[in-house]
Amino acid sequence: MSILVWSILGFVVGITAGWIVNKPGDDEMPDIVLGVIGAVVGGVLFSYFGSSGVSGLNLYSLVGAICGAIVVLVIYRAIARRTA
Repeated sequence: MSILVWSILGFVVGITAGWIVNKPGDDEMPDIVLGVIGAVVGGVLFSYFGSSGVSGLNLYSLVGAICGAIVVLVIYRAIARRTA
């Protein structure tokens, strides 16, 4: 997938996962950055469990990327709370 598609998917996923994990209106910039990372993590996790992973801009890839972004955001929030 091209870097532009990853960026668009990560932007959408970051905002969506941020709404799921956080309260709306919280700091959204880290959510967007972590959404791109989460899209990659989601692709790896789905590939690990036998699925095709993130393969483009489709519903299946969006769900996989959101799952990965939620995992990344939950881990990030847990670490951020522990250090604060």
